[in-house]
Formats: sequence, C-alpha cells, structure tokens
Amino acid sequence: MKNPEVEYAGKDLEAMDFAENYHRWILNLLKPYLGKHLVEVGAGTGSFSEMLLETNPETLSLVEPSAMFLALTENLSRSKVPAVIKFFRSIFTVVAAEIREAQAPDTLIYVNVLEHIENDRLELETVNQTLAAGGHVCIFVPSMPCLFSDFDKRIGHFRRYRKKELIEKCEAAGFKIVVARYFDFLGILPWFVKYRLMRSLTLESAAVQLYDCVAVPIIKRLENFIHPPIGKNLLVVAKKA
Repeated sequence: MKNPEVEYAGKDLEAMDFAENYHRWILNLLKPYLGKHLVEVGAGTGSFSEMLLETNPETLSLVEPSAMFLALTENLSRSKVPAVIKFFRSIFTVVAAEIREAQAPDTLIYVNVLEHIENDRLELETVNQTLAAGGHVCIFVPSMPCLFSDFDKRIGHFRRYRKKELIEKCEAAGFKIVVARYFDFLGILPWFVKYRLMRSLTLESAAVQLYDCVAVPIIKRLENFIHPPIGKNLLVVAKKA
C-alpha cells in the first residue's frame, strides 16, 4: 500500500524552525509527561525532534507524510544518540498499528499538527488505542477561532481551537485531562493585525527570529507566573484513562 503524502505550505511552516526559544518553551512544559518511548506526529524537518532527543528517550518514532520527510530523515540520521529512531512517511492512522506492535509508545506528541487533520476525533481515538496504559498525548495547537484567517487556510488548517472544544474531544476519545492552558497571550495582537486586518499570507523567517529572540523570553517569564485566560495557542496534556 502506498503511503499517503500530504502537501503543506512548506516554506511558511519551515520558518518556524528558527523559533528555538519558542520550541524550548513548549518542550519545557511537556518534559514532565515525556516517557521513554516517544512518537512525534507531523515531525516536519525535525527541529523539535532534535530537542526531544535531548530528553534521552529509548525510542523515537517520527511520522511525517509530506515532502519534508526527506529533510527529516537527513537531519535526524546525523544524530549521534543511543535512541532508536524510526521514520514513517505516512499519516499516523495508517501506521499506528505498526508502531504499537513494535513498541507501544508512552507519549505521543502533536506540535502544530492536529489543526491540519480534518477528522481530529478519529485521530485522538487512534492515539488512545495506540498508547500504552497510562500514556500521555501532548498537544500544542493554534487557538481562538476569531484569529482564523486566509493564512490558516493557505497552510492547511481546518480550525483554531477553543480550550473547551479540545478538552471535550480528548475526553470523548478516552483521555483524562492533565494540563490545559493557553499560551502566548501577547502574541494575539500582532497575529490579529498581520493576518486578520492586513490579510498577510506569509510567515517570514526574519520576523519569526525577531519575535523568538526579543518577545518570547519576556512572555515566557510572565506566563510562568500568570496563566493567561486566552492565548494565541493552546497546550493540552491528556492521560490515557
């Protein structure tokens, strides 16, 4: 069976590869829930995958259906770590049984991926069936439907999430919510201006780098003390019940 390939707006998504502080912030919030057998769905070119390897997993399975798979395999094959790294050029629902049969994962990770999946309820049900008992799914998605723009459509987003919506979908799939918090409150205004008011259709690497170096360290310190009631993104960790 030929594995399905998904076409993303690659240049725009790859611009996020420059957001190292942003990704490390996400990783630090997820670290308490990461086990030893990880699966990253929608691994892209591997920028977040390389950070996951720093947590010393025993196995890391990387699932990526798009043309970015070639860069992913090239980038991660150079890693000199003891972890067993496996690559799957497919969508997760197609290879989930194969992954579970080889080694039931204790953690599945979706960073800016679930919004690209039309049937997210089926995806979450498959995640629950694939995880080992007591395993976690870690999800990071764009939030606030009022921010949904032509840019979202262009890069293949089906939705931006409300917290209540994502919690309900996780619980319906058999999960117990461990963490549910908004992320990047101060990013709401510039995102709204650029993509709703100005109707931009691009995400420039230079702008990502500037925001990552200047704004993210400040926002991170603020949100370590005060969890905002809304945010540009949403982070949810759920445990297999």
